This record gives sequence, C-alpha cells and structure tokens, in this order.
Amino acid sequence: MQIRQATLADAQVIAQLEQSQLEAELEPSQRGGVMTGQSFSLGDIQTLIKAHWIVLAEQDGAIIGYVVAGKWSFFESWPIYRRLLGRMRDLEFNGRTLNRQNCCQYGPIWISPESRGQGVFEALVSMLKSLLGEKYPMMLTFIAEDNERSFHAHTNKAAMQVVDFFSFDDRDYYLLVSATQ
Repeated sequence: MQIRQATLADAQVIAQLEQSQLEAELEPSQRGGVMTGQSFSLGDIQTLIKAHWIVLAEQDGAIIGYVVAGKWSFFESWPIYRRLLGRMRDLEFNGRTLNRQNCCQYGPIWISPESRGQGVFEALVSMLKSLLGEKYPMMLTFIAEDNERSFHAHTNKAAMQVVDFFSFDDRDYYLLVSATQ
C-alpha cells in the first residue's frame, strides 16, 4: 500500500468515487431516501488538490481510500459548515479556542469495504496530520450520530474527541476535534 498526496491526474477517479459513495455511511434501509451524503464535484476535487489536501491510499494502482481536509474558505459556502463556523468560537480543545486560523475542516474519509480493518484509516489520517501540522494544530469534523462505525474509527484510531453535539436538517451530529501534532 502506498500513501501519498493526490495529484490532478487523480481528480477524475476521486470524483467518481465520491459520486458512487454518496450513501455509503447510511444503513441499507436508509439508502435511496431523502438522506444523502455530501459529495464533491470534479471542480471541487481539483480545487482541493491544488489548494487544500487530499491524501490517497493506493494498492496495485487502484485507489482504496482517501481523506480530505480543507481551509474554511473552501467549505463555508455549504450551510452545515457555516453552522460549524458559528459554533467554533464557543469551543475549546486542549485549552485553545477553535478558530479559522488554528483548525481546518477534516473529512470526508473513505476506505473501500474490502480494505477496511487493514490499517488504511490510520495511515491516511497519520499522513494528513503530518501535512497539516505546521499550518493547523487542530482539525475539526462532524459525524452523524447514527454512523457508529465512523464514530468508533475516529475516536479510537484517530484520537478525535467529542467537543459538541448539534442537529442540522433533522439529523444529529457529533463534533470532533483532534490535534495534528
């Protein structure tokens, strides 16, 4: 397995994976309904690669996982991220109040089902933290309350801690933070 930063040559494949995984976090009984995940367009992916961070896990030339992180300026156009930005000024982690200068948005992360449980998650997060560490000492994410698999991975394998809980569009979320250094 190789862990590396994405390049523009990877953008089309990542965009296709994003579209195919829109409902991956949902239980099979919830799929095809009004609840859908968020995905990035090809243009979004290209912007993330050029000005933010996408880290890939690759095996035998195929992408088996990726993680995204970005500056708030990229994410703030989406209503859920505006909600997070509004809540940040009231949140502390390791004695520091979160703000646009000391934390970035982390996620989504995706790992192919056949590659889960093989250390891909930890490798992706570790590489991402090393890339972010000098610029952002913290990263913030949210996880749907009903996404137990993701919550377990983030709290047990990425050392993320719950700092708040919020609701958005009739769905409940944990707000988690992790140090990058």
